[in-house]
Amino acid sequence: MTAAQPAAAPAEARAALRASEDGACWLARGDLTFANAGPVLEAAQALPLPSTGVVQCGGITAVDSAAVAVLLALKRRGTEQGRPLTFVEVPAALATLAALYDVEDILAP
Repeated sequence: MTAAQPAAAPAEARAALRASEDGACWLARGDLTFANAGPVLEAAQALPLPSTGVVQCGGITAVDSAAVAVLLALKRRGTEQGRPLTFVEVPAALATLAALYDVEDILAP
């Protein structure tokens, strides 16, 4: 008898925001959309801010306006806690949405 293979995780479950092993930066990957923005933001709240203030966004695969809201919330938290965050490797679609909402300054270093 063999164990059943687990079902593939839905896209919203594959999104992640985690700290690098040394805590220097956060690594974002997967989709960041309405389907998972809440859990991603909740996971971020449980993490200490990255020691360098860098959030690597190169692993983000799909976005909608909820991604902009998540970045705004992260930026606000960093500012409130005295460790401003810098987003790097921002996907073009996310930069376009930020510009559309006139908040592209959150992406500036």
